[in-house]
Amino acid sequence: MNRLAIFALVCAIAPGWLAGDVLDSSASGFTVKETVEIQAPPQEVYARIFRPGDWWDPVHTYSHDAHNLSIEEKAGGCFCEKLPDGGGVKHMEVVHLERSKAILLHGALGPMAYMAATGSMQIQLSAANGGTKVEVTYAVSGYRATGLNSLASVIDSVLNAQFTRLKNAMEKGDPAAR
Repeated sequence: MNRLAIFALVCAIAPGWLAGDVLDSSASGFTVKETVEIQAPPQEVYARIFRPGDWWDPVHTYSHDAHNLSIEEKAGGCFCEKLPDGGGVKHMEVVHLERSKAILLHGALGPMAYMAATGSMQIQLSAANGGTKVEVTYAVSGYRATGLNSLASVIDSVLNAQFTRLKNAMEKGDPAAR
């Protein structure tokens, strides 16, 4: 079974709390949006985003070790993953930063890297209810023979799970906490 089929199967049987919002979907692309409130100040949430090894699910890495992930906090910075024997993956590129407020990345996550697809991920942070409201919008476009719309709910579920893990890491000290 290929990686995309396993990825889709895992997301299909995951609990309902992983679902987020698919804003639109068509054969040529989709937009998903996740919103989570984290009980920590925006500057702390912003800083933790740049340490994905602390919260990203290792199941959704090529190396199966989230500590191989890094995001450089600069325009042109790489959201990259180290692989054995000097290999690596460039998942996305940082194209815009506003410290403690916004991060914009471009690229294709996961199996979309092997398709004629790319995306724009906006991460907005704002003070809310004594903590931080994190809004993640990922717009993907491109070509896939069977259409990109079939990936919308899968990508939505994975991003929801990732940012839930960020919340859990910050609030409970354990990204996998329920």
